[in-house]
Amino acid sequence: MMTSEWYYLDSGAQRPEYNMAMDEKLMEWHRNGEIPPVVRFYEWAPASLSLGYFQRIHRDIDLEAVKRHQAGLVRRPTGGRAVLHEDELTYSVIVEESYPGIPQGVTEAYRVLSEGLLKGFRSLGLDADFSIPRTEEEKEALKNPRSAVCFDAPSWYEMVVEGRKIAGSAQTRQKGVVLQHGSLIRTIDADKLFDMFQFPDQRVRDRMQQGFYKKATPLGDLMEELADMETMKAHFRRGFEEALGVSLKTWTPDKKQEEEVLQLAEEKYAAQAWTEKY
Repeated sequence: MMTSEWYYLDSGAQRPEYNMAMDEKLMEWHRNGEIPPVVRFYEWAPASLSLGYFQRIHRDIDLEAVKRHQAGLVRRPTGGRAVLHEDELTYSVIVEESYPGIPQGVTEAYRVLSEGLLKGFRSLGLDADFSIPRTEEEKEALKNPRSAVCFDAPSWYEMVVEGRKIAGSAQTRQKGVVLQHGSLIRTIDADKLFDMFQFPDQRVRDRMQQGFYKKATPLGDLMEELADMETMKAHFRRGFEEALGVSLKTWTPDKKQEEEVLQLAEEKYAAQAWTEKY
């Protein structure tokens, strides 16, 4: 992959509708040639539940519980299952499909764009690796997930330590531009997470939650001393630079661009019609 200069954007903690609007606008600006490819880090305020693009909100989500926990709620432009964003670092990568070294296949593109995560986790001292479903049973399980919870099981080329998922990612391609974003979980409140989902009964919820602990783990359970957010950003920024063969230049949107993001956040991602479209 060629060495070139990409943008690096640290958005800090933002509302859920802003976060999704910024990712979409970065895709648009990059498509229009206004900005180069971008690696972005961000957080969420308040803690928020994000839904996969096709996820059925009234089937899967307990909206009263979301309100009870005073959590934000937003639908992503990417697929996959729901994620509770609380104590985490979220990343996104925006790059043209035609960029040298970006595979055309979604699965292989995951591998390439996730190499930065792999290098970041390893530089933090974790024995991380890609998850690669090998048996037909494992591959079938990816097509038919057991629950609506994203971290219930690893997918192709997601990050695992000792077989347990430590990061979840999703990808979309729109008009020639790839967006991949995902969650790097520091700590997790599994009770709060599972409160926000609908289950047939308490027994099923308990079984799913117990299984969750065996399949996913936050960084706080793997590190003797959990790295602070700024340390994590530094490691993963360097990881993306090394993996993609690029230099990341710190950048912030100008006033006009910021206004565009706020408008899209209000008109689309904060709108009930978008959130409850499925």
